[in-house]
Amino acid sequence: MVLRIANCSGFYGDRLSAAREMVEGGPIDVLTGDWLAELTMLILAGNRLKGRPGYAVTFVRQMEQVLGACLERGIKIVSNAGGLDPEGCAAAIEKLGLSARVAHVTGDDVTGHDLDLVNLDTGERLAEPVLTANAYLGARPIAAALAAGADVVVTGRVTDAALVTGPGIWRYGWGPGDLDALAGSVVAGHVIECGCQATGGNYSFFGEVPDLAHCGFPLVELHEDGSSVVTKHPGTGGLVSVGTVTAQLLYEIGSPRYLGPDVVARFDTIALSQEGPDRVRVSGVKGEPPPGTLKVAVNYLAGYRNTMTLMLTGLDLEEKARIAQEAIWARLPRESFESVDVSFDPPLLRITVMDRDARRAGRAFSSAVVETGLASYPGFYGLTPPGDASPYGVYWPTLIPAADVRPRVFVGGEEVALPSSERPDPAVEVLVEPVASRWDATGVPTVPAPLGRVAGARSGDKGGNANLGVWVRTPEEYGWLAQTLTVDRLVKLMPSLEGLMVERFELPNLNALNFVVHGLLGRGVAASPRLDPQAKALGEELRARMLEVPETFLR
Repeated sequence: MVLRIANCSGFYGDRLSAAREMVEGGPIDVLTGDWLAELTMLILAGNRLKGRPGYAVTFVRQMEQVLGACLERGIKIVSNAGGLDPEGCAAAIEKLGLSARVAHVTGDDVTGHDLDLVNLDTGERLAEPVLTANAYLGARPIAAALAAGADVVVTGRVTDAALVTGPGIWRYGWGPGDLDALAGSVVAGHVIECGCQATGGNYSFFGEVPDLAHCGFPLVELHEDGSSVVTKHPGTGGLVSVGTVTAQLLYEIGSPRYLGPDVVARFDTIALSQEGPDRVRVSGVKGEPPPGTLKVAVNYLAGYRNTMTLMLTGLDLEEKARIAQEAIWARLPRESFESVDVSFDPPLLRITVMDRDARRAGRAFSSAVVETGLASYPGFYGLTPPGDASPYGVYWPTLIPAADVRPRVFVGGEEVALPSSERPDPAVEVLVEPVASRWDATGVPTVPAPLGRVAGARSGDKGGNANLGVWVRTPEEYGWLAQTLTVDRLVKLMPSLEGLMVERFELPNLNALNFVVHGLLGRGVAASPRLDPQAKALGEELRARMLEVPETFLR
């Protein structure tokens, strides 16, 4: 019997009514939600320092709306909303007084461990005091909690896909060696983890999406072999198509080997097919044994930052930007700050300073900018008032041996023993045959056109790196895309990537390419001075660039 797993949150701040919509909109077996973006852990740490809860309080508000109905219908609830305090979040749910068996999972907090704090992306070693350090746990603690009779399972830092894989293990009894089934569930989890992004939200071809204003959240029908069907409740807005699912599959990924604590899912083996209106089948996913390490999300407080934004209009914008900076640095030398970032994207001039001295980065800087107002470029005006600096943190990804992390599961306050499991043979590897290009450019007429007339894109952040996934609709178009959009061509189209390391990965099964741009976001979202600190718009910027496109591809 199929297991219907729904999502009701893609980030901390997502639509509050989504839980009720998913419970009332049609039959489901499990309600999940993802609250923990990499930035969220830092936000929760700040809340905790201020004496506020270290978990997602909006999840508790959602439980007030739906927990009673879920208990009546036998719907299980699985969420990582516990953040930095799963026990506190579980206690808040128990206080709702509905006699639910509430479980919480701990063990992800590894701040007391002897960590080898080498940055996964840069190779640097951290010498700063650690604010938070949380390992990405897998799905088996969730499955154990459900097997022990939990109605609600609250976790801290687990992989996003674990919220789907855990219920799959519970229902179907997958062992560590069931690599393909596990990998299929990880892909299903990745598709629905970001809520409406799987049902037409943030979709390049948004004109195809009906009633986006009332977009329904996604659910998957998960089968015993790990295959699934992505869909949504009838009568809701949005769209589930091969395109919308492809877009989400390309979100925040790296190589085709998608590493996790339960399995390595091979994204270059995924097969998608449109089964019916708003129904996309995901099948064929192959899995490899997980690595012997777990990723750890470390955060530390790095200092204070402040940004002032000036508007430049009219003629001679480059000269005006130069004059504006000269006037500012004449009052407060640029060298007096630990870090300065200046970005000029006409008509906006953004200047961000970072420093451990809150006063220097605060009013001393912003007032210096304002003081230039009558002695700067013609047409001077700012978009930001003078203000104090704000503290900022840095996300630092590193690794820890999986054997050093001990997950613990508590149901109704009593600890549940986790079954021991043998790790599969690490030598197992999936071999994927290369796909020959089906594109021959000989004699094909082309016309200048934006890339986005043919290709969709989705981009996002991974620490200090950004990913940029690009896809087309047919194998023939993919052959053209793979030949045309090389790393060199990408950098020429987007000069802001000049000087950065860019990797390209081919996913012919999805008619897609994925690029990883190393260092684009600096020290991560919280520390990035970019106007688009999470690189959400990077893909749409690329789609607006002009290329010679085969006439037959233009619709």
